[in-house]
Amino acid sequence: MRLKDKVAIITGSAAGIGESAAELFVREGARVLLADRNGEGVAQVAERLGPNAAAIAVDVSRSDEVKRMVECAVERFGRLDILANNAGYGIPGTVVNTEEDAWDALMAVNLKGVFLCCKHAIPVMAAQGGGTIVNTASNVATVGIFDRAAYVASKGGVAALTKAMALDHAEQNIRVNCVAPGVTWSSYFDRMVAGHPDPESFKAKLKARSPINRWAQPVEIANAILWLASDEASFATGAMFTVDGGMSAW
Repeated sequence: MRLKDKVAIITGSAAGIGESAAELFVREGARVLLADRNGEGVAQVAERLGPNAAAIAVDVSRSDEVKRMVECAVERFGRLDILANNAGYGIPGTVVNTEEDAWDALMAVNLKGVFLCCKHAIPVMAAQGGGTIVNTASNVATVGIFDRAAYVASKGGVAALTKAMALDHAEQNIRVNCVAPGVTWSSYFDRMVAGHPDPESFKAKLKARSPINRWAQPVEIANAILWLASDEASFATGAMFTVDGGMSAW
């Protein structure tokens, strides 16, 4: 029970890494507010996880909704110990062919969303004596990939913001770290495979991005988030924990 009596918010928890993290957190003794723009989906996950899970529909790019999310966690569970900023998405494109509106929309979720969630959660954590924040960045923050300029930029921003917040809030006993996944299977890749003329070739290329020649399952990344959120990582702050099957070692 590594998170016994802890209260957590996990954004982007209707599916994928966020859903897996919510399952692990509840199993390890936490009470969890699951947040996602997909209100129906996140409510179904919370119902499945039982009485120690609740759900809220949130657009993390909107300050008023994020403020309400943090208030909901405190009202429902009495405090806030852990914030896992996992909401995010990717789009294809170079800087030349990425539309400006698409760039702004992605940055609003992937980077501004982390800023807003921390902006509203940190004062609550500081007032109660501390807490921990785990952001989902990506290994592309350091290695880069083709045709994903906006996504790469946003995740590089998350990694840098993590370090800045770790320094700013260390004296308040608030640890801030990020996990940097490699290719992790999700509904995003399901859609890409469905629209690809050669699905098997596409999947083979995804696997080949890492030396161990496979992609991650969401729970493998969620395990890293769990560790960073727990007291087992009590001396870790400002760190990026890379879980990418060795891709960044190339």
